[in-house]
Amino acid sequence: MRTLTRTVRRTGLLQIDSVNVLQRAHFMPLFSRMGAYDVSLLDRAAGRAPRRLVEYWAHCAAYMPVELWPVMTHRMQHHRARGHEWFGLPEDAGLPAALLREIEAGGAATARDLDDGLPRARVNWGWNWSKTKQALEFLFFAGELSVARRNAAFERVYDLPARVLPQAILDQPEPTPLDAARELLRRAARSYGVATAFDLRDYFRMQESPAHRDQVGPALQSLVDEGELRPVSVEGWRRQGYLHRDAAVPRRVTARALLSPFDPLVWRRERTEDLFGFHYRIEIYVPEAKRVHGYYVLPFLLGDRIVARVDLKADRRCGVLQVLGAYAEPHAPQHTAPELVRSLRELGGWLGVDQVEVAGRGDLAPALSQALRHVTSD
Repeated sequence: MRTLTRTVRRTGLLQIDSVNVLQRAHFMPLFSRMGAYDVSLLDRAAGRAPRRLVEYWAHCAAYMPVELWPVMTHRMQHHRARGHEWFGLPEDAGLPAALLREIEAGGAATARDLDDGLPRARVNWGWNWSKTKQALEFLFFAGELSVARRNAAFERVYDLPARVLPQAILDQPEPTPLDAARELLRRAARSYGVATAFDLRDYFRMQESPAHRDQVGPALQSLVDEGELRPVSVEGWRRQGYLHRDAAVPRRVTARALLSPFDPLVWRRERTEDLFGFHYRIEIYVPEAKRVHGYYVLPFLLGDRIVARVDLKADRRCGVLQVLGAYAEPHAPQHTAPELVRSLRELGGWLGVDQVEVAGRGDLAPALSQALRHVTSD
């Protein structure tokens, strides 16, 4: 748990995504940095008192350290002020308040627990949300409700913040908008090491709250004035860079990791291209016939370069990690395939699918198949 907490402190947060063709997104950045770990640790950190993490819309839906809850107060106030009409509930003005009373009296609940089979409309990119779910999400955005845990169906279990968060967090005074912006920028800078102002603002999606967005400039300048951030020029970058004072510049980088599409290292695609020369787009929402690399494609980091990408699927019923496609970058070194095999076998072992199978798609697939046969024969 200490290692997990330390890792989340480095990443700043963990983006949540429901796609489970391989492993849900929030588990993957921890595996990429920690290796094989017990995923129940994350469930415990976010779903059992005393919680270390809490869910909120910090960078899309995300697990964030509990101490950031007061920092998000202004964002919650902004969503609350927009009103439930913003969430598509003009004809159900009393529903959010009624649901809040229901949870206060009856305890934590999912939308399904509360709507009792009410009609659902297939809207919002296919989300099958009832009016109850819409109202609960508004209350979640507004900070009136928090998330106690996720159930086995990956549904949010909503509860009052007072029953989710440690009392010491709830007792903290509300920071000023400037102090809140400084804290979010500071954490983003620690996680990135070096970044542009746009990178730093986007890390916690500060543009979504006027109180945070309007303070980005002054907060960034104050961190520069105090020496926590240092303006730097970065080769190949068109924009001003900022280096955090605690960022270490290693003599050599020996990283080897498969990265989730939602990993902080690659989630801002323009930054990924600027840093690594790696053009990356997730193709989950692209029709199959138009996909270039596949449905759920993971970049492969080797040393300080992203050298390949693989389209993966975990067939848990057959115990197989399927490599549906494997593609090398132009600068990939000769030992890319055997190093990638090592990472695939580690990933499969963690997921409980001990066999790795490589399909024929992609220019790296033949070398990967050969490297896999060599390891298997050994």
